[in-house]
Parts: sequence; C-alpha cells; structure tokens
Amino acid sequence: MTPRAEARTPPVAGVRRFGPVQRWVHRTTAALMGVCVVTAAFLYVPELAELAGRRELVVRVHEWAGLALPLPVLAGLFSRGFRADLGRLNRFGPHDRLWLRAVLRRDKRRSARPAAKFNAGQKVYAAWIAGATLVMLGTGLMMWFTHLTPIRWRTGATFVHDWLALTVGVVLAGHIGMALGDPEARRGLRTGTVSREWADREHPLWRY
Repeated sequence: MTPRAEARTPPVAGVRRFGPVQRWVHRTTAALMGVCVVTAAFLYVPELAELAGRRELVVRVHEWAGLALPLPVLAGLFSRGFRADLGRLNRFGPHDRLWLRAVLRRDKRRSARPAAKFNAGQKVYAAWIAGATLVMLGTGLMMWFTHLTPIRWRTGATFVHDWLALTVGVVLAGHIGMALGDPEARRGLRTGTVSREWADREHPLWRY
C-alpha cells in the first residue's frame, strides 16, 4: 500500500473509556504507591537498606508518600466522570457473580465471563486496595505519632502494617502482571480510548 493510499484509510473507531481525570488519578496514585513500596523495600530488606544508607530520609519519603496516597482520589471526586466510575466499581450485579464463578472454575470462555465497564476482578481489586490503603494509613499514623496511642496499640499497628504491606506488594505485582498481558487495557489508561472490538469482547455488557 502506498503512503497516499494509507493516508486515505479511515482510522479504526475507538471507544472512550477514561477521561483525563480518571487517568490522572490512576497515574498519580500508582506513582505514590510505587514510592511507598520501593521505600518500604529499602527499609525492610537489609541488602537494600545498606545501599540506601540514609535511612532517615527514606523513612520521611515513605511517610509523606503514604500520607498523600488518598489525595488523588479525593481530588478526583470533583469530577462527575470519576464519581460515575467509582459508582460502577462499587456496584455488583448478577453478571459479576457469574464472572467470579467462572474464574474460580477456570472457565476461560468469554461467554462465561460477562462484564460491564469493569469486570468483577477489577471491582474486587479496587475495593481491596482501597481498604488496604486506609488500614495502612491508619496504622502508619499510629507508628508515626507515637505519643497518641499506648505502646500495645503501636505494637499491633506495626505488625498489621508490615504484613499488610507485604500483601499489598504481592497483589500489586499481580495487578501489574495482568496489565502487562493486556496492551489494549493499558492503552485505555494511557490515551483514554480502546478499540470497539476489545470493548465488545472483554466488556460485552458495557453500554458505551
């Protein structure tokens, strides 16, 4: 095909999946979460701690990144589109139960995994990571402001914070792995649009 013929070829129609606010919230939250995970690794893995050296600085970066973690979502609440997506993530229907049942049975048929704009796995992940973030924030504040709570509370907070941090790291690794396996989903978060074919195949109940 000649360059002139290529220029006459109409572009493939895309479907708008995310607006600029949703993409900004996701990117900013991902960056802050990444800072928290990396700094936590440098604080708790001895080999990495030796490389970093300046432990006090790493602690401060970790604390302030964790404190800022909820801010992008709170700022996004001013957007009607973002609030609509939060409502979709928070709403489970009969098709979501079918999706989860198919995953548990390892049924890979598309017809067995119906999904609207967000599938049940994305809804479960969003709910879990939101709850984990709040718990991490609360336990982190108890560890930071030591004069506000008795020592037995701080001991329990440290235990919960450390083990939940490890769990968050594992879940995030799975989340990133899933994203790496779906370039069209990454395109939706990068550009805001996805192909109509992908939307119809992966999210057949989505009325875009």
